[in-house]
Amino acid sequence: MSKPTTLFEKIWNAHVVANEPGAPTVLYIDLQLVHEVTSPQAFTGLREKGLKVRRPDRTFATMDHSIPTVDIAKAGSISLDMIDDMARKQLNQLVINCNEFGVKVYDTTTTERGIVHVLGPDLGLTQPGTTIVCGDSHTSTHGAFGALAFGIGTSEIEMVMATQTLLQYKPKTFKVDYVGALKEGVTAKDMILKLIAVNGFQGGTGHVFEYMGEAVRSLGMEGRMTMCNMSIEGGARAGMIAPDEKTFAYVKGREYAPKGAAWDEAVAYWRTLKTDEGAQFDKEITIDVNALEPMITYGTNPGMGIHITEAVPDPSVIRNVNERSSLEKALNYMDIEPGKPLIGKAVDVVFVGSCTNSRITDLREAAAMIDGRKVADNVRMMVVPGSEDVRKQAESEGLDAIFQSAGAEWRSAGCSMCIAMNGDQLSPGQYAVSTSNRNFEGRQGKGGRTFLASPLTAVASAVNGVVTDPRTMIN
Repeated sequence: MSKPTTLFEKIWNAHVVANEPGAPTVLYIDLQLVHEVTSPQAFTGLREKGLKVRRPDRTFATMDHSIPTVDIAKAGSISLDMIDDMARKQLNQLVINCNEFGVKVYDTTTTERGIVHVLGPDLGLTQPGTTIVCGDSHTSTHGAFGALAFGIGTSEIEMVMATQTLLQYKPKTFKVDYVGALKEGVTAKDMILKLIAVNGFQGGTGHVFEYMGEAVRSLGMEGRMTMCNMSIEGGARAGMIAPDEKTFAYVKGREYAPKGAAWDEAVAYWRTLKTDEGAQFDKEITIDVNALEPMITYGTNPGMGIHITEAVPDPSVIRNVNERSSLEKALNYMDIEPGKPLIGKAVDVVFVGSCTNSRITDLREAAAMIDGRKVADNVRMMVVPGSEDVRKQAESEGLDAIFQSAGAEWRSAGCSMCIAMNGDQLSPGQYAVSTSNRNFEGRQGKGGRTFLASPLTAVASAVNGVVTDPRTMIN
């Protein structure tokens, strides 16, 4: 009888090309996704070495980080006047590089362009049992499909382009078991923020999270992507969820999904991709969601999170000198008083978007809460879909009209305020409730202060003009 293995180990073992003692494993990569920010040096390296992209059919590029989100749907060209001149150069260079090396690029002349971690699932490129890499830390998103997906650096991008393989040391395994059932107003975003708050933003270092439990199974694919997306914020190399019928239904019929007999064969294999009973993990943690409330961050890393009704921690009661100093610094930057909840704290900007929470179900939930209400006079609210496919779907359902009637800005697809580019950013001292994934100092604009939360909490805060528990607005 073979030894019980985890989902991660099954996929890792199936992709090992060579494994010499004491050396990193040579791992086969099924899919590489590319965007304009981290790929130029890799293409230059290939050009200087006289190399080609080995599998252009398994390499796909999109424009997301540097793209403006205002009126680009109507512009149809990347030569439009942008705020950031460097961004324009990056976008133009991506087209030049992809055309030269035969890589498919989703630019502004295509109808599918979007954030790389939204586009992959949209097109059916993201599939169970595969290895997926991208020069972006939030590649872990694709693990929601039962894939092993992680971010890589520039030199690694070049290696995968040239060889379709990558040198990697094998990570350890980490079981995250969510028990209980979510209450109304509590979402996948709250589940992952709770893990990071409890386990620490470096607690998963050197490991791959596997999310398990009935609370995870109850989530749709979009919620699972939200959780896997923020695995990196918990320090993990990747996050994974075993595929099931929801996964298969999501992938079926998409452009790059298997068809006909190949589909049946693929699903038969995908059904085997689950952790065996009795398999051992290097680490385990259990999160009880029965008592879980909407979460919100108060500091300058995603691990500084609390239930929205809880008080901000007081540094004076922390014995560890380093932890106390870190908290004091964070609260000083955020200009927040400890010992009190954030509820009622005035908000300047609300951002619904990013590769964490910009999918159609996120927009539906946000629209349902804001429908018939108005954004507070003191708040600027931006809603940025994750891809042009998501945007078109939302507009076909009238979600754009709901947001605009409420006083929110409806944008074209892109990373937008998540990374503070092309004018989509906070001014110094402004507070934002954001559905993105990082609240580092200056992440959403120099001197800006970010509270990470779910789309429901973001909308509730936009309507009231202050941090608000969304449960108070659910009928």
